[in-house]
Amino acid sequence: MESHNQYQSLHRTAGNQQVINGAWQFYLLLTATLTLAWSDQGVVALGQTVPDLSQPHPFGVHDMVRMERVGAPQVSPDGQSIVFTVRVWDPESNKATTNLWVMASDGTRLRQLTSAKTRTDSSPIWAPDGKSILFVSNRSGSRQFWTIALDGGEASPLSAFPVDVDTPRWSPKGNQLAFSAEVYPGSSMAETAKRDQARAESPVKAMKFDRLMIRHWDSWKDGKRSHIFVAPIEFSAGGGWRITAEPRDIMLNIDADCPIKPFGGSEDFAWAPDGQEITYTAQLGPDMAWSTDLNLYSVNLAQGETRCITAENRATDTGPAYSPDGRWIAYRAMARPGFEADRLVVHLYDRQRGTSRPVTAAWDRSAESIEWLADGKSMLVTANEQARQKVFRVTLENGSVQPVLNEHYNFGVALAGGGKRLVFGRDSLTQPVEIWSAALDGSDPRQLTHFTDARMQLCRMSAPDEFHFAGHKGEKVQAWLLKPVGFVDGKKYPVAFIIHGGPQGAIEDHFHYRWNPQAFAGAGYAVIAINFHGSTGFGQAFTDSISGDWGGKPFEDLMLGLDDALARYPWLDGERVGALGASYGGWMINWINGHTNRFKCLVNHDGGFDEFSNYFTTEELWFPEWEFKGVPWEKPELYEKFSPSRHIVQWQTPTLVIHGALDYRLVDVEGIATFTALQRKGIPSQLLYFPDENHWVLKPRNSIVWHETILEWLERWLKK
Repeated sequence: MESHNQYQSLHRTAGNQQVINGAWQFYLLLTATLTLAWSDQGVVALGQTVPDLSQPHPFGVHDMVRMERVGAPQVSPDGQSIVFTVRVWDPESNKATTNLWVMASDGTRLRQLTSAKTRTDSSPIWAPDGKSILFVSNRSGSRQFWTIALDGGEASPLSAFPVDVDTPRWSPKGNQLAFSAEVYPGSSMAETAKRDQARAESPVKAMKFDRLMIRHWDSWKDGKRSHIFVAPIEFSAGGGWRITAEPRDIMLNIDADCPIKPFGGSEDFAWAPDGQEITYTAQLGPDMAWSTDLNLYSVNLAQGETRCITAENRATDTGPAYSPDGRWIAYRAMARPGFEADRLVVHLYDRQRGTSRPVTAAWDRSAESIEWLADGKSMLVTANEQARQKVFRVTLENGSVQPVLNEHYNFGVALAGGGKRLVFGRDSLTQPVEIWSAALDGSDPRQLTHFTDARMQLCRMSAPDEFHFAGHKGEKVQAWLLKPVGFVDGKKYPVAFIIHGGPQGAIEDHFHYRWNPQAFAGAGYAVIAINFHGSTGFGQAFTDSISGDWGGKPFEDLMLGLDDALARYPWLDGERVGALGASYGGWMINWINGHTNRFKCLVNHDGGFDEFSNYFTTEELWFPEWEFKGVPWEKPELYEKFSPSRHIVQWQTPTLVIHGALDYRLVDVEGIATFTALQRKGIPSQLLYFPDENHWVLKPRNSIVWHETILEWLERWLKK
């Protein structure tokens, strides 16, 4: 449910709507310092001011939304420099700004390269000579390519295409640029822009469909597809890069997307080392709503021929990466069609023989990314393991896997310093993302950037305690516990019991901007988070175990884990526990309400209510078809069994319901139905409704309202 594909997250003025005691009340959040107090008569803009963040204080949402967000490092061709992005929110304008920063690969000579105040500069890549950087910016009013010299000066526009562009990738030879743009299949960028203008000017806004999907994640389908374009590029005699001819759509008449919607990026396509071929990931066919059959397509750029190199596999194939010598294409593949949480195994495609073989078939972990090492005999692979995202070295000859980075959450791994060092992004439950460096074997880790250090030194946080307990059938289950900030021995504390989504997901040693347990610890709550059966990173069998058993093993693990924590930590107040969850976690909140009354209050964000009806309103049908073993008109048993709506008669716990109008994964009707049932039964309840948010709450001011509303609900039932 939570982003079934776990490819990273992303990013409409704040109008919010809340129902209290059955009466709709509207409000407009006018300033970043203004919060809202609710009454039966209406909305009173009394406001707590933003806490003084210049003095030591418990960590909270106001720290979170102001935190500098550091992007993944991009290493220069000579390995001696790094460019990356830093995103900052301005509370006065309520706008986020992203700029480029550069530094030497050892962390010295750090400086800001662009200085936007109301725009976004993103997706930086190095020019082949390493003297300039190409990036995407909306400074001209649309998303176009710009370049800037490494030694400074003003950025120069590289493109003025009639449509937005994204995900640039320079060819290895430096004479071509690949990128993505949304066009109507068979139409040029100019023709697409004309059609879009005509549609915008038409008084008729009706849409017509003859197949699924009609919408995906938070957007309605408009007939356009994200395609890969290739353009010739050169460094002109007068100085500066220029595109010398009209870009060519290498997917011209293909009714498919690359990058993959909704979370794909530049990792979905790759250049061959000789610059003569591009391989991209796409899903073709009329069954995209109920199929996970992604494939890899290789395009001979000179001849224009396209061939599918993974046609035999009816499950997902994704993430192509050419070996340094060009012989192999490494990629990640699942084995079971229709199951999006299957294990991703690293495969090698032999370009000479046209055959593939698995490399990590014996490794019970799911590969999240691939980075070739210079020797072409091994690669670095990220994978979730034991509630961390680790980095491993995979040897191709025998498929052996050796851990390289074992701690915390690591991503964006690249080679630097002449291939002698690794650089990567790292964060944890107590530290936002910064860029780090380490030796090739993972030793000698060094933090290179310190954007968030000053803020974090003023934030009082809770050191996470990891514990394990005997869950379903005595099997080992991992969990986290955070003490409340300001913990005092001998005092008992209320508990925020956080339930993750997915359900094939996990709460990891990771700094989250939506469900950060530190925000609850900072508000005086002990936090418990359990990676129940079905969670990822604990072996594929553990992940598989939730399918067809949503309310079984996971619910059992959650109750056993809470019992274990209450016995293990006597300062926890078992009489004051509130459970909170989103997506599948929100579904579990509704399930809990029908199966136990041990919680004093509940918080359900974008959770499921009726799985039979939800099947017909969600977009990715493969998900319920796998989880509930078929389509509901042929196999209704599990849809009925695991619909929380069937257990409303047992509901009695006060519940806060939160939902976004743009959530097409779990439509807002699920949240409205939940609130209606609670109200009709006379159960104390509230509905917090975001007309401008999807399955996640992403806008900073909305995030402030989200956190303060939840904390107010917890305080009402757990502290007062």
